[in-house]
Amino acid sequence: MRRAALRLCTLSKGLLAPSRGLTQGSQNPEKQRVYHIHEVRDKLREIVGASTNWRDHVKAMEERKLLHSFLAASQKGLPPRRMKDSYIEVLLPLGSQPELREKYLTVQNTVRFGRILEDLDSLGVLICYMHNKIHSAKMSPLSIVTALVDRIDMCKKSLSPEQDIKFSGHVSWVGKTSMEVKMHMFQLHDNEFSPVLDATFVMVARDSENKNQGTRVAFSSMSLLKMAPTAEEMTTIHEMFLNTLDPKTISFRSRVLPPNAVWMENSKLKSLDICHPQERNIFNRIFGGFLMRRAYELGWATACNFGGSRPFIVTVDDIMFQKPVEVGSLLFLSSQVCFTQGNYIQVRVHSEVASLQDKEHMTTNVFHFTFLSEKEVPLVFPRTYGESMLYLDGQRHFSSMSAPVTLKKDHLIEP
Repeated sequence: MRRAALRLCTLSKGLLAPSRGLTQGSQNPEKQRVYHIHEVRDKLREIVGASTNWRDHVKAMEERKLLHSFLAASQKGLPPRRMKDSYIEVLLPLGSQPELREKYLTVQNTVRFGRILEDLDSLGVLICYMHNKIHSAKMSPLSIVTALVDRIDMCKKSLSPEQDIKFSGHVSWVGKTSMEVKMHMFQLHDNEFSPVLDATFVMVARDSENKNQGTRVAFSSMSLLKMAPTAEEMTTIHEMFLNTLDPKTISFRSRVLPPNAVWMENSKLKSLDICHPQERNIFNRIFGGFLMRRAYELGWATACNFGGSRPFIVTVDDIMFQKPVEVGSLLFLSSQVCFTQGNYIQVRVHSEVASLQDKEHMTTNVFHFTFLSEKEVPLVFPRTYGESMLYLDGQRHFSSMSAPVTLKKDHLIEP
């Protein structure tokens, strides 16, 4: 996906560039209805025709087959849309409705970032439905799901559980079956909403039965799974290898850690979840926001255990949803530190599922999180070639981060 050399949190008012299928129009948030956070999921169920009763989910999906006739034969048959047509504002009233706080509260009296990920995921889907709204149909014939979390960057603003939070967003680019969504988060401070984060998600539209219309596009053509490391990266790995050779034996088999370093294999944490119906989305698959929350919380625990102090989230990027997770699956999460520098910890979380009947494991997601620790952390060293590739991948994600964040406890976000 596209990367800017420096990503900053912006209000994005009047700075929108036209994209395919979109025309530019000035946004006037004063005239927009502001949704309550609980209305987002309710609105999605209404658009799709999903039932809140798990026993009705098969019947609901059968009824969606009747919506095929509302699908456009081609993109040319669709009306042009302005960016402001999909613009939404959503209020999370933590300050004015304190009964909501417990769900979002950490033990340190801050806001749970994992819950914010869930809200962003739901909001992104609703924004795309607003862009594709068909007035002649009561329910949408499209099934819109999250394909990729391209980037989430944090601003230097604190998140208090006692002040209202506001989300806003709109469709910023469209392809044939995919849409890019820009979302922003603000928190009330001195009677004004100040920026907290910027997020870019990529959504895909499928038919009414939520079936693929073709092979999913590979967003990362430079993956180390496809291309060899650069010469500079290979030099880095070779130097790290040489630094771990035992000077007493001068043998390739004898490896010792340099001072203040940890083997990568010793930085792992794992978890297991049973995917209950409670965590399903409107299409009766496991909610992507739930997967992100569970992966983030494990990643945070990994960074905390590794660094020996509280870590703070700085950046989330390149979360690709490779395979839907069915209700009833066993969800296996494996987290490990793959790169460190100074106070920064780059954590990779691998997600795979297995059904209760089939023991075969299949990868569903890979998550990348950049954390900032309260103190300097040890270096992490790979032992094997596979771990070396993980190290380089972590280094790449770290290098693509925004400008370095100054560590201030009251300016960063916890789990």
